[in-house]
Amino acid sequence: MRGDLTIRTVRTSSGATAVQVVRNEGKKRIIVKHIGSAHSKNECQRLVTEAEIYAEAHCRQPSLFAKEVSPSPQLDLAHTKLVGVTHLFARNALLACARRCALGALPELYLDLALMRIIEPSSKLRTLELLQCYFNVRYAERTVYRMLPKLLDHQEQIETAAIKTARDDLKESFSLVLYDVTTLYFESFKEYDFQHPGFSKDNKPQQPQIVIGLITTRSGFPVMHEVFKGNTFEGHTMLAIVRRFQQRVGDVKPVIVADAAMLSKANMQQLEEEGYHYIVGARLANAAARFIDLIHSELPRDDKTLRRFDYDHVVKQADMVCEFSEARYRKDKRELDKQVKRALALLERNEPGRRAKFVKKSEEKDKPFIFDTELQTKAEKLLGIKGYVTNIPEEELSNAEIVAYYRDLWHVEQAFRISKSDLRARPIYHHTQEAIRAHVLICFMALMMGKYLEIKTGRSLRQIRQDLWRVHEAQIRDERTGETYVLQMDAGELASSELMKLLNSDFPH
Repeated sequence: MRGDLTIRTVRTSSGATAVQVVRNEGKKRIIVKHIGSAHSKNECQRLVTEAEIYAEAHCRQPSLFAKEVSPSPQLDLAHTKLVGVTHLFARNALLACARRCALGALPELYLDLALMRIIEPSSKLRTLELLQCYFNVRYAERTVYRMLPKLLDHQEQIETAAIKTARDDLKESFSLVLYDVTTLYFESFKEYDFQHPGFSKDNKPQQPQIVIGLITTRSGFPVMHEVFKGNTFEGHTMLAIVRRFQQRVGDVKPVIVADAAMLSKANMQQLEEEGYHYIVGARLANAAARFIDLIHSELPRDDKTLRRFDYDHVVKQADMVCEFSEARYRKDKRELDKQVKRALALLERNEPGRRAKFVKKSEEKDKPFIFDTELQTKAEKLLGIKGYVTNIPEEELSNAEIVAYYRDLWHVEQAFRISKSDLRARPIYHHTQEAIRAHVLICFMALMMGKYLEIKTGRSLRQIRQDLWRVHEAQIRDERTGETYVLQMDAGELASSELMKLLNSDFPH
């Protein structure tokens, strides 16, 4: 006891002993400082000593009977041996981040599986090896595979934590959310009950896959996800997850921003009936010729020009905001010229034209394929133009704001890129639906932690990981006594960085 502070040791699920400085306020116990987790008797004593020093320095009421802290033992380097190197600093930092994201109440196994997606994503078996190698944390293989499907029981708790973090820490009002989908394919060609071939964003249409829908805040922080069968049309994924999100956030009706794949008359009508505002990318190439002619004639070709058109003939109470961009015009023109050249070359060689956009079948027997001049004219009218369908009146949201909100979709696209690259959500080494969903949920937790750190520090997850990994702990054994001591590298500039200031209250020093 140190005045009003108490030293507490508690056994963790990994078998370690956590040492904490706590304060009791009535029936409530508050963790003032998490000192660290010990994996040996000697290490535990060192952490307890460190806790006593901290408590003595920070207690509000000094103890009348202050205990003299025994000095650390002196080591003779001639009789010591380096027996191991760990990265507990990195693990402690990411566990602190998990607590900042309101995930601290989950079993430590799940947190370790999530943070390893950030450190070195791999199969579950390899992850167990790395946890022992890097952190001296041991889990039985049987325990992991038994516990993995049970993570799904915590999905509501995890997504509630994500919403709480976004609302309380990141100050999100949920007035606007972003929605998109991606696909994850499997190396196998064998279909199971959940993995099916479908439209693949990874250009793997012949291989089984799953479809993942993700809702993020405007800053890109993930708040909800869902996993669908691989042959699910992405336009059919949005309404279910939006309704579930609405149940969690309460009375707030966010503006739903989604890309053109979500654009269907049924989707927009359903959102309208349920009281949602939406901004969805338009597929202008599929629009009626009369509507394209209207846009072509009334939209000035000055850079960044915006014009709103009545879209009520397609969806009741909807408008389409169109924007002309010089940069987009140049890009579209290059692509159009390339496609026209390809089509003409195929016709010149008298080859089937199914691989070319501007080739169509002919009714003439001697010329089975001809150049599609009507389609070329239609495409030329739309050069440089992007459309956005919305049911938000211009008095409530200007045309420029509509475009700006839609462009925020890059945040959710970046979240998917992080999942596929930094966190390596695939390859997936599971076949059952429960195990696949649990794997995706672990990746979702890792994405929460990674995006939280990126948003708060303004640095990339890769840079943060590299900084944390530079700090090692040396395991030094005294050959005379057999005791092993831990010596941590100086954290240097990292100790005073924005990252450590952010995690300071949850990080052991």
